[in-house]
Amino acid sequence: MLYAVRRLALAAALTVVAHGAQAALAVGAPAPTFSTEAAVGGKAFRFNLADALKQGPVVLYFYPKAFTKGCTIEAHNFAEATDKFKSMGATVIGISTDDIESLKKFSVEECRNKFAVAADVDGKVVKDYDSALKIMPGHADRVSYLIGTDGRVAAVYSSLSPDGHVETMLKAVEQLKAR
Repeated sequence: MLYAVRRLALAAALTVVAHGAQAALAVGAPAPTFSTEAAVGGKAFRFNLADALKQGPVVLYFYPKAFTKGCTIEAHNFAEATDKFKSMGATVIGISTDDIESLKKFSVEECRNKFAVAADVDGKVVKDYDSALKIMPGHADRVSYLIGTDGRVAAVYSSLSPDGHVETMLKAVEQLKAR
């Protein structure tokens, strides 16, 4: 019983929803698996969530549009923190409804060759994670998820501001590792 109470308290501590945005997948929910085209360092490859989770937790962050002001700031922030995530065994991947050609450029110029960005042109992954931007149909909202190796959502942060996503996910990965 004490274990269940502690687990619930940890789940509550890891869940952060800010600025009125609402992420649909709750902590503890199964993370939908997916495979899609992605790019890192300007090179396309196939990203598969299930395969990535075999290596460690995954920070999956949704963003509205490559090369826009907020998305560029967020990409720079994640690029600067990628080595910290890697040192804790976590993989970072961004995802948007942009096409792979745009993301090849974005992965070099704004992600600084540090982490992958995935193309969800048809919006299926965005829909599965209920991360659609309500005010701009066809675009992802700005939502970050930490997915544990058990395939479940370990933390969520939702805010249209690019600030706070990296810090919240770093803390969540640290707490997940401490469990």
